[in-house]
Amino acid sequence: MPLYMDRHDGQNLTPEAVAEGHLSDLRLQDRYGCKFITYWYDDERDSVFCLVSAPDKSTVHKVHDEAHGFLHNEIMEVDQTIVDAFLGRVKDPVPSAGEPFIDSPFRAVMFTDIEGSTQMISDLGDEKSMELLRTHNALTRDALRAHAGREIKHTGDGFMASFTSALNAVECAVDIQRMMGKLGEESPDKAMNLRIGISAGEPVRNDNQLYGAAVNLAARLCSHSKPGSILVAQVVRDLLVGKNIQFTWLGDFEAKGFDQPVPAIEVAWRGT
Repeated sequence: MPLYMDRHDGQNLTPEAVAEGHLSDLRLQDRYGCKFITYWYDDERDSVFCLVSAPDKSTVHKVHDEAHGFLHNEIMEVDQTIVDAFLGRVKDPVPSAGEPFIDSPFRAVMFTDIEGSTQMISDLGDEKSMELLRTHNALTRDALRAHAGREIKHTGDGFMASFTSALNAVECAVDIQRMMGKLGEESPDKAMNLRIGISAGEPVRNDNQLYGAAVNLAARLCSHSKPGSILVAQVVRDLLVGKNIQFTWLGDFEAKGFDQPVPAIEVAWRGT
């Protein structure tokens, strides 16, 4: 059966109410031939997201309506592999001492890209360029592990990753740039210039893609950034107020797929 994720907004639900609503869904699921797998609760944004395997969207709506009346704002079909990659699970976590769990689905999304990777292969040849790419991959993955990042996709000359914390994402990006800079200083023949872009958001947002807007904006920021720099979205900057991270406003730019100009905000990581 198809797998769906739905979103419930603005209903002022407590963790206890959400947990009880999920149990009510479970009690009715067999009657409707579906399976309510798990949920995420974002208390800061007053949002709940349910993951359910069902014959169709209308069945999800019927169960919710009969079980507890929490109406959804959006519902979309999703891929289990992508859900697991972004969110880290596709089942209920084990609650502590029977308490309702709070697990926000809000994620920071980071893209990295090696500047001029095609030219690098042409200049250095396959063997040398592959050696550099392996070094880049190892350093990046070390940084992801150190900052609790999840690798979503390896693009050949970069990565897409997700983080539960915007601070972790930015600190990971800074570490990556520092490591790449140190590598180039110690071994000029191994110098690689990276571009990094970071955005953040919730999974279901009217675009029929899991984290679609956040993913697209992070990719656009990465493409717009200069070699050796880190650009973040306004939402990331706002989340890091008071976190002792300095930013430089570079103005707005036209980003493909966005109706309005997008702010380009650079992390001032050098010398910190």
